[in-house]
Amino acid sequence: MDREETVDGAALHVVWDWNGTLLDDAAAVIAATIAAFAEAGLPEVTEESYRRHFTRPIRLFYERLIGRSVDPDEWVRLDHAFHDRYHVLCDACSLTAGALESLELVRERGWTQSLCSMLPEQYLVPEVERHGIGGYFLRVDGLRGGERGGTKTRHLAGHLDRLAPRPSRAVLIGDTVDDAVAARDAGVDCILLDGGAGLHTSGELATAGVPVVATLAQAMALVVDERPFTTV
Repeated sequence: MDREETVDGAALHVVWDWNGTLLDDAAAVIAATIAAFAEAGLPEVTEESYRRHFTRPIRLFYERLIGRSVDPDEWVRLDHAFHDRYHVLCDACSLTAGALESLELVRERGWTQSLCSMLPEQYLVPEVERHGIGGYFLRVDGLRGGERGGTKTRHLAGHLDRLAPRPSRAVLIGDTVDDAVAARDAGVDCILLDGGAGLHTSGELATAGVPVVATLAQAMALVVDERPFTTV
């Protein structure tokens, strides 16, 4: 989803992740995975085993859970089953505490912001509009075409390149180790959100090499104070 506004190269630009960051949906994501595995007759997935094994790409994550490789047909079935269940559950999900206040703070500061998500765009854009926050973003980019479940590095790089011009100062606010890796590869800063019930264990997030905070308010405090994001 594109807008006409352009990035001010001298101002800070905030790139938001969606699932688990602006949208409080980690419980729905885990529940949908549990349901997809049960539907396929695969080994039981629990919240504990999910967080212990979670990684991207998602296919590798599934292989960790199953303990063997996943063939192409099985991958497609699991992916479809996950999305079918998730999009029922996400109707009950709300924005993360502090999300609206954080978006408004970025706007008040005269910074720019955009949304870069690994959720397919056909699902992402209607959800953003349903929550009434589309007007905050210069761009909203989800996955397009048939790409599913990969890592965020290439997607984030493309998202930044489509901003006009590419921002010279940017920070990604996300909730996974993959967000931190993508930010590092793209040459931007990163702050991770750990509300205590996300997709990773807190111990895993602590290995990402970027600041980890418990709330969006704390993330914004780091941004406002312009602390060095690359140190914990």
